[in-house]
Amino acid sequence: MNETSDSVRFKRLKWQCRRGMLELDVLLEPFLDEVYLTLEEEDKLRFLKLLECEDQELFPWFMQKEVPEDQDLARIVNIIVTRVQPESHRA
Repeated sequence: MNETSDSVRFKRLKWQCRRGMLELDVLLEPFLDEVYLTLEEEDKLRFLKLLECEDQELFPWFMQKEVPEDQDLARIVNIIVTRVQPESHRA
């Protein structure tokens, strides 16, 4: 599928990235704008799956207090945290 930042699907994703928590907005929206279109199709599907989760599930994952049990979700959370907050993964 050939998505662009002007496509209806992308605009729908942008709306879904607007969450109830600022801490999630500042991760999800920049990730969508800067990285999403460059992802492999499997990772795009993982991102869609992630957006179905509740804010109270997402928050501890992105604050790195918990790791999702689902390996697909764990992978996309790691990609987002690494791409949007690379300083948090420096050794």
